[in-house]
Amino acid sequence: MTSKKKENAQVISQERIAQGIYSMWIKTEAAAEAKPGQFISMYTNDGSKLLPRPISICEIDKENGSLRVVYRVTGENTGTEEFSRLNAGDTIPVIGPLGNGFPTEKAAGKRVFLMGGGIGVPPILELAKQMECEKKQIVVGYRDAETFLREEFEQNGEVYISTEDGSVGTKGNVMDAIRENTLEADIIYACGPTPMLRAIKSYAEENGIECYISLEERMACGIGACLACVCQSKEKDHHSNVHNKRICKDGPVFLSTEVEI
Repeated sequence: MTSKKKENAQVISQERIAQGIYSMWIKTEAAAEAKPGQFISMYTNDGSKLLPRPISICEIDKENGSLRVVYRVTGENTGTEEFSRLNAGDTIPVIGPLGNGFPTEKAAGKRVFLMGGGIGVPPILELAKQMECEKKQIVVGYRDAETFLREEFEQNGEVYISTEDGSVGTKGNVMDAIRENTLEADIIYACGPTPMLRAIKSYAEENGIECYISLEERMACGIGACLACVCQSKEKDHHSNVHNKRICKDGPVFLSTEVEI
C-alpha cells in the first residue's frame, strides 16, 4: 500500500440524521482508492488535539471524488463535536483511505449476512451497495426508533432491524433478529461493538460459516506505527513478533478465526 498524504478535504454537505449522529460528504482524493470497510483519519483544527479521529467510510462516490462519513458526536469539546460544526465549503485535513476493507469478492453466489450495530451500521451501507451475491440480508441494530440509513439499506437488500427498546423490528440485538426471522447465510460481514462481534464470531464458528469482522478500537496514528490499537491474534505478527495484529494497518477487517476478541 502506498503511503498516504494529508490533504485538505472540502465539505460538500452535512446534516444531523439522528440524535448525536451526523452525515458528512467531503470531496477528497481518498475516494479514488477507497473500498468498503476502510476508514479515513480526520484531523481537527484545534492545536490541542494532535491525534486524528478514525472515521469509517459510509459511502463512496468515485465519479465525483467524494466520500460520505456518518459519525457519532462523543461529547462537548471533542474532535467529533468540532466536525459537527463544519458547513459546506469548509475544509478539514484528512488522510486516507486507510486499513484493509471487506473482501467482497468472496460473496459471489452465496447467501450473505451484512451485520452492523450502533456506529458500526454506516460502514455496512457501501458494502451493501457493492455486494454481488445470491441473497443479501442486511441485519442492523439500533438503540431505539432512530434507525438512521434505513431507507438506503432498503434500496440495497432485505433489511432486518433490531432495537434495544423494541420500538422497531426485533427487540434485542442483531443475533435476536437472525433467530426471530430464522435467517441463514453462507458468509458473514460484520461491523460493530466488541460484544456484538464476539457473539457473531461465536455463532459463525459454531455453524461453520466464513465470517469477516471489522474491529472497533481507539487508534492513535492510524498507519500502524505506534502499536496503540492491537488485538490478540492466533498467529505471530511479523512486525512485532508477538501474537498481536494492528487493527488500523492489518485490519480493521479480519477473518474472525484469525483474531481473539
